Amino acid sequence: MAEHSAAVFEAFSADGTRIVFRVDGNSEARPLVLIHGWAQSSACWGPNVMAALTRQYRVIAIDLRGHGYSGAPDTGYDDSALWAADVAAVLAAAGVGPGDGAILLGWSYGGLVCCDYLAAHPESMADGAVAGLVLVGAITGIGRGHKGGRVGPAMRSAMPAALSEDPEVAVPALVSFASALRGAAVDKGADEQRLLGLSISTPPRVRAAIFQRSVGHDDLLAALPVPALIMHGEQDAVVDPSAARHTSGLVPRSRLSLWEGGGHAPFMENEGRFISEIDEFIDAIEATQTALEAGVAR
Repeated sequence: MAEHSAAVFEAFSADGTRIVFRVDGNSEARPLVLIHGWAQSSACWGPNVMAALTRQYRVIAIDLRGHGYSGAPDTGYDDSALWAADVAAVLAAAGVGPGDGAILLGWSYGGLVCCDYLAAHPESMADGAVAGLVLVGAITGIGRGHKGGRVGPAMRSAMPAALSEDPEVAVPALVSFASALRGAAVDKGADEQRLLGLSISTPPRVRAAIFQRSVGHDDLLAALPVPALIMHGEQDAVVDPSAARHTSGLVPRSRLSLWEGGGHAPFMENEGRFISEIDEFIDAIEATQTALEAGVAR
């Protein structure tokens, strides 16, 4: 399928960092906000997934600070408030507000950024600006002792080489890391190369800096007032599946979808299943909202 195009916009975060985001789909549809992982960009999702999602939703795909076409400041990567401000700036610029029922979807490190935002902006869930959370191979904490941030052997083996400024050191580690993103039974060579290219194009100092913080969001998740879909490969070697089980055990209204034999990038391994699970999750949210509105009408 040809590469799917989208309108490109920019917003400015609390520290002035330029955050680039892409918007596509029906402007009247439910917003679906895609937040990518470590050393990736909004291009990670691939043309097939983006085309399918934009048929159903108003897709807002963010380039995190230091990634893709967004600004890459020298500092700020250890500040959860700034990550939250980045998302807030994009949602404001995209016109997402009370009652819009946006779904936040975070892959890998993007799950942590989703939690940063929700912890800083609980009003977004109270006023209906955000109606649900999807976590895909995601962490919800980072640093020693945070169970929601437990990593797997592929991530451990890639460090610290993947952070090096020496390409002879970093590139082999990133190649190995890219191959670990998919499940063992999946042959997705072209997609794997796309994700590898995004990793290499992320500045080494950014690759290193975003790990230099310690934060957990267990309290947020235990009181989360919106439903969550937690999608995770059982053979994920980047983020340990125990992180997903930990998060699922905290969130009051959560659905845990463990993919047998799956790796770290479900959207690359089985595009159809990935789309179907998102659709089913959002359909359930809409059914609940319809039932509540009908009850109020009576």
